[in-house]
Order: sequence, then structure tokens, then C-alpha cells
Amino acid sequence: MVTTDQEETTQTDVEHVGYDRDKELKVLDDTKAGVKGLVDAGLSKLPKIFVHDRHELNTSSATNNVSIPVIDLGSLHKEGNNSRHEIIEKVKEACEKWGFFQVVNHDIPQSVLDDMLDGMRRFHEQDAELKREFYSRDITKRVFYNTNFNFYTAKSVSWRDTLYCLVSPGSLDPHQLPSICRDITVEYSDHVKKLSLTLLELLSEALGLERSYLKDIDCGEGVFMVGHYYPPCPEPELTWGIEGHTDIGFITILLQDQVGGLQVFHESQWIDVTPIPGALIINLGDMMQVITNDKFISAKHRVLAQKIGPRVSVAMFLRQHVQEESPRMYGPIKELLTEENPAIYKEMNMTDLVKMVYTTKLEDDVPPLKHFRL
Repeated sequence: MVTTDQEETTQTDVEHVGYDRDKELKVLDDTKAGVKGLVDAGLSKLPKIFVHDRHELNTSSATNNVSIPVIDLGSLHKEGNNSRHEIIEKVKEACEKWGFFQVVNHDIPQSVLDDMLDGMRRFHEQDAELKREFYSRDITKRVFYNTNFNFYTAKSVSWRDTLYCLVSPGSLDPHQLPSICRDITVEYSDHVKKLSLTLLELLSEALGLERSYLKDIDCGEGVFMVGHYYPPCPEPELTWGIEGHTDIGFITILLQDQVGGLQVFHESQWIDVTPIPGALIINLGDMMQVITNDKFISAKHRVLAQKIGPRVSVAMFLRQHVQEESPRMYGPIKELLTEENPAIYKEMNMTDLVKMVYTTKLEDDVPPLKHFRL
């Protein structure tokens, strides 16, 4: 039987009679077991809090005949050739046109990448009782775990659990980390910090600035880690792993397994980001778009919910969180401005942007940066 939009709306309204969304959210939150707990309980039908807008979900198809740029960093430090200049040009093009690229030969051993993914998987798949001590909605903690950071402010919940860790600034006591993934998290973080300095140098030069420019204005001072776990979903056509969004920091360094599901929005279409063994995904965040005055873009991306899995990923965000107030204000870099290219963003504090995204119910389809445009 074919139903009209009006009939469909009426049917939806009937389905929601007596539905207490706040109660359903609290019931799940109080279990402190996250989405993984629902899967372990044998869930076969999604609770309504996970069901997203049908029209948006109908746009989940993506093209796979276009690929994001892949940049080989292996020749970066070779002398006597133009390798560095060529890499910088590739980075510049990727940042201006995509806001997304993958890097290979980045000097982080494959064994470390594999162990990091395994460690994150072990954390999420351990007994629920052992994870509960880390479960929290207090975003000022240095280490915590929950399902959906915007659990109570988002219109619909997405199908994932996450371990969060503020790596820097400040001193992270390794004993604050879960023992099951402690050592590899410390080791991987050290590697990523080194890579992040290299990336900041390349981006500085791609902007025509001194090599140390972005480092000198503290773009690498904050490192915030999230370890996502996407269990197999019984009804993936009804929800997202993560719905479309932009990151809010300067740079995100993403390690993903081979399951797939990540997509980036490019030239009015969604593009599958096909996993490459050993590669890391680099994407620019909102703060990079602000300080470059839209020269570099923060690309919208999302993760599909899938029947297969689990999917595991670890993202390292170069940004501060909310624990420490920073006096530094960020706005468009003055060296990049001209009369023909005036500033289009007002100055902002990084932690103000983080707090807004974490604690405010933002309007649908309104990017956070719109609130800071002049």
C-alpha cells in the first residue's frame, strides 16, 4: 500500500503516542553499558532514540569512483631533491579542495597502529562492570567513556560508544587510563604528537608562512583522543554511526580499521573513504578554517551504521578541551588577509567553541562556525 506524506506523518505520530524520550535516554544512560550493552542483550529492533530522519537516511548512498588524496610522506626528509616542495603542494591542494587526505609512510610502525586498534577494541569488549567505572557525562574529566557526547542534546542518538582522553595540555597520569589499553595509548600518543608537528609544518608552508608558524601559535598544544566503537547494528538503515558533522579543532589524525563506513562530503556528493592498510586519515577542523579565513576547509563527514562490525577507530584531535581555560584568542591569520580578502570570522577562544558544541542543542544543518562569522 502506498501512503501519502500526510498519512506517513500520522502513522509516525501514532507510533509516538505515549513515548517518553527523556525517560528512554535516561534508562540507557543509567545502564552505563552503552550501545555495546544493547547488542550484548540481544537487541533486534532499534529503540526510538536511535531512529534518525528518514529523508536524511535515504541520502546515505555514496560514490566510490572518486578517492580522497593520498600523500606519501616517505621522501619528506630526503635532501637534494624537490620532494618536500612537491609534498607541500599536494597538501595545499588537498586542504583547499577537500579538507581530507590520507598519509602513508608517516613513520608510525604498523605494529603500533594495529596494537592501538586492538587496545581500543579490548576496552570496549571487556566486561561491562569493568567499563562502568569510567562511564561519565562529566566532560571536565581527563579520561571517561560514554555513548554519544551529545546524548541529551542531539535530535537522535547515533550507534557508537566512545572512550575519551585529554592527552595534553597538562599532565596525564597514565594510571588514569584503563589498564587494558594503557601502554599502547601512551605509546601511540607519543608517535602522533611527533607526526602532528610535521603536519603543522607542512600546513604552515602550504599557507606561505614560516615553517613553525602554526606550532608557534599553539595549534599543537592540545591533543584530545577519542576511541570509537561501532557494534554491528540490527537496523542500520534507521540510524548513523556518526551523522554528518565537521570537527572543531585544527587537525584530526584518524586511525581506522578495515571495516569501512566513513564518508566525506565533497562537491555536493558523499564519497566513500576506502581504508588503506597502514594509512592515517588527516582532516581539517573548524579552527583551521577560521585561522585560514576559509582558504583551507573543514569538511563534513559521517560514518554509516552497518550490520557488519564492530568498526573501531581512534581519532586524535589537535585542540584544547574544557579542562583548562586558555587566554589565547584565534581569528584569521593577519598575514593571510588583504583588502580583497578581509577577515570573515571574529576572534574566538578554542574552549568556547568546544563548550558550545558539547553542551548546546545546535540548530539542525547549521554549522558551528556560522555563530562566529562577522
